Amino acid sequence: MLRVLAVDDEVPALEELAYLLRQDPRVEHVITAADAVSALQDLVQMLGAGERLDGVFLDVRMPGLDGLDLARLIGGFPSPPRMVFVTAHDDCAVQAFELEAVDYLLKPVRAERLAEAVRRLEAVAAPAAEQGPDDVIPVELGGRTRFVPQQAVWFAVAKGDYVRLHTVDGSYLIRMSLAALERRWAPAGFIRVHRSTLVSARHVSELRFEGGRVLLTVGTETLTVSRRHTRQVREQLVRQHRGTIS
Repeated sequence: MLRVLAVDDEVPALEELAYLLRQDPRVEHVITAADAVSALQDLVQMLGAGERLDGVFLDVRMPGLDGLDLARLIGGFPSPPRMVFVTAHDDCAVQAFELEAVDYLLKPVRAERLAEAVRRLEAVAAPAAEQGPDDVIPVELGGRTRFVPQQAVWFAVAKGDYVRLHTVDGSYLIRMSLAALERRWAPAGFIRVHRSTLVSARHVSELRFEGGRVLLTVGTETLTVSRRHTRQVREQLVRQHRGTIS
């Protein structure tokens, strides 16, 4: 089942496109954006929250950032969604396919033609997979987007509806629950050591007992393991590091 984003600055055209996409049984979820900047913000937020996006159906001629510019920006993302252009202009097809577009539809969009584009998208969309060590988190920093690699994260701390990622280069605040991050990164060796803290096992250099507490050295930081998580943390660290040695 596909999750897609539809982008068009003309509201009636956007509503029609979204309606037709929602009628297709192969499409699980459709979100909409009325301009390219909003679409880019939605995409960054979705990736930051660990949500999957398989395709973007976008117009070419839009005020400000146009569809081709948006496609170029999205193409720079790790594992970007595939592009389907939906436009009234037939003079940008070459540029669209140079950007590895899946399809190029002309308005007004016919249901059967859109169905064919969905079929093509379904055929090339990467299946959802467990996030591995190459996973990254996009972080918005004053109008710039920085991609924080999973390998660089020492630990993560819950801050209400947000999580702060701590790395050797500093810390970054992302809008995501700690539970969602744990599901996403547990296969890569991230361990819950406290109800508000998730730690990368690869960056744990020491576990020690001190004053009745269990402490971990993670990077250059010292973190406390809650009593509830102590046994699980010790067993998982021993198991993981034993596997690394072998």
